Amino acid sequence: MGTQRKDSLPELLQKMDAVDLRNPDLYINRELSQLEFNWRVLAQAKDDTTPLLERLRFLCISSTNMDEFFEIRVAGIMQTLDLAPVQPGPDGKLPAEILKAISARAHELVAEQYRVLNDALIPQLAETGIRFIRRNEWSDAQEKWMRGYFEKEVLPMLSPLGIDPAHPFPRILNKSLNFIITLKGKDAFGRSSNLAVVQAPRALPRIIPLPPQESSSGPHDFVFLSSIIHHYMADLFPGMKVTGSYQFRVTRNSDLFVDTEEVQDLLRAVQGELQERRFGDTVRLEVVDDCPEDVIKYLLSQFELGADDVYKVNGPVNLNRLIGIYDMVERNDLKFLPFTPSVPAAFAKTGDMFEVLRKHDVLMHHPFESFAPVIEFLRQAANDSHVLAVKQTLYRTAPDSAIVDHLVSAARSGKEVTVVIELRARFDEAANIALANRLQEAGAHVVYGVVGFKTHAKMILVVRREGKQLCHYVHLGTGNYHPRTARLYTDYGLLTGNKEIGDDVHKVFLQLTSLGRVAKLQKLLQSPFTLHDGLIDKIRRETKFAEQGKPARIIAKMNSLVEPQIIQALYAASVAGVTIDLIVRGTCSLRPGIPGVSDRIRVVSIVGRFLEHTRACYFHNGGEPEVYCASADWMGRNFFRRVEVGFPIEVKALKDRITKDLELFLQDNTQAWSLRSDGVYERKMAQGDEPLVMAQTTLLRELASS
Repeated sequence: MGTQRKDSLPELLQKMDAVDLRNPDLYINRELSQLEFNWRVLAQAKDDTTPLLERLRFLCISSTNMDEFFEIRVAGIMQTLDLAPVQPGPDGKLPAEILKAISARAHELVAEQYRVLNDALIPQLAETGIRFIRRNEWSDAQEKWMRGYFEKEVLPMLSPLGIDPAHPFPRILNKSLNFIITLKGKDAFGRSSNLAVVQAPRALPRIIPLPPQESSSGPHDFVFLSSIIHHYMADLFPGMKVTGSYQFRVTRNSDLFVDTEEVQDLLRAVQGELQERRFGDTVRLEVVDDCPEDVIKYLLSQFELGADDVYKVNGPVNLNRLIGIYDMVERNDLKFLPFTPSVPAAFAKTGDMFEVLRKHDVLMHHPFESFAPVIEFLRQAANDSHVLAVKQTLYRTAPDSAIVDHLVSAARSGKEVTVVIELRARFDEAANIALANRLQEAGAHVVYGVVGFKTHAKMILVVRREGKQLCHYVHLGTGNYHPRTARLYTDYGLLTGNKEIGDDVHKVFLQLTSLGRVAKLQKLLQSPFTLHDGLIDKIRRETKFAEQGKPARIIAKMNSLVEPQIIQALYAASVAGVTIDLIVRGTCSLRPGIPGVSDRIRVVSIVGRFLEHTRACYFHNGGEPEVYCASADWMGRNFFRRVEVGFPIEVKALKDRITKDLELFLQDNTQAWSLRSDGVYERKMAQGDEPLVMAQTTLLRELASS
């Protein structure tokens, strides 16, 4: 399979009595591990047991992931090449070495993406009546309709740009669709330039449905915008001969840079950087595979890229745009079965959420359970005359979110509303600026957290007067306050009236909005202060239990595991005899299964219908288990450069429920991948008559209704 690629592991490590836990051979490179995750996503597009349109969606997701990988991770490595000598990471690899390895593996992945598209998905979609009509297949009726569409909708939007001394090569927008044209002949001014560039406006749809009545097409026939522009390209250069027309696309560095020491107004600084993102340094060139080598070399020279940075593709240069088919085709037989998220039973008995939370905590597991109670929590807070204040962090949410509506309503009704908006939530910066303006206009207090530390914690605090005292009601989550992603991502959310947790959340909000020393928290672990050390202390506690010959176990689920000190603590725990099960969806720098080092550590990755996003961990703790959920992955940025919270699950029934969930994911033998010590992921398969276990399907069956 695509994931079968080995990293060398010296035999020396298997013979060492005392292992240096900082040895680079004990660590998998972060970027290469992240790249392997995209192979596991692509595997879903190749899985015949997955509905066909869902397979197309997984192909698009793998392409979108690759865009972000180049925009952020590859761009960051390229930047380091221009700096002074750089210290290698825990894996010992230097930037140039990493880029070389990325290029080799990424080229393999891109080739496989287009093979899956051309050899599997397009033919199978055609068998179901969903067709992409190529130019050489157009009927007379289709060509007539296409001609009219081009002249009415496309041609007025195009501005071909000839390349000559008076017209230098144009600036190309990040990830935009472009064509480089080779020409012969002279124009009306006697110019004989042989190159031109045509940029496809972003306002034009990239996939166009053909109307059956007007074009004699089937109900689900589509044509690519690129095909239409290609076919009528000669119309843009009258009197000249078009000898070649080739799609290309560039990817640029999209990470925002804000000098936190110099910035005076974070909002203005982020707004300014957003304008530059579209034209950041180039990091990748995608071009159709029939483009001549001399034209490719010309493009590489214009973008200051090398031969390793060009990706020749057999199809549209932007696979992401195919995702539009999923929404345009209403074929439930080609999609996952729909389901209705359930509502926790506690809220079904009474409509008063504060009454419920005075009695007990409520745990929700999205998307199997509805996100609606979180929205209802805010709605009731906005409308309740006893509620005096509402505070919330917003990292990502929908532009038309009901959550924002209720915050606006609360502010307009005279309540004290404070919202901490993270302006630097990657790729959501513009949306968050608009949200900030809307909330401020309604009278809410809007702050942007702490300069230099992203506010990634997911918290709502409601202050309610009950008799002679003020009570705190809290929501804490592992995911964002985004109703749409709550249907696609798995996350835990805790609603509680616990006084100590409420007091802790209040103290964290004071840190975010005011000034002062770090306040001691009773229940929460918080980055950048106590979360990292707190987790290491708990790992070391399990280590001591194992050294004493007592049962010791750790189960942890997260999106990424790369922080070296945490990994070293886990290695030491494994050496001492702790059984460690890690469920890491994406990037994992830890090598499991190394004799004498990590042979008690197991790492699995779950890739399925929903994006696994829950962060939860279990510590056996001498028979008195502790369970924590958190907004943070186990990465340096989350521990030291962000504001995060880890929160305990203290009610036994809820603690047991999360532990059961974790055990279920470890039993998955359908959508789980096991990480080997050499860095290879192998898909877990049921053996013999072993029953099939699919964790997400089991949770859907137990918690949701179809």
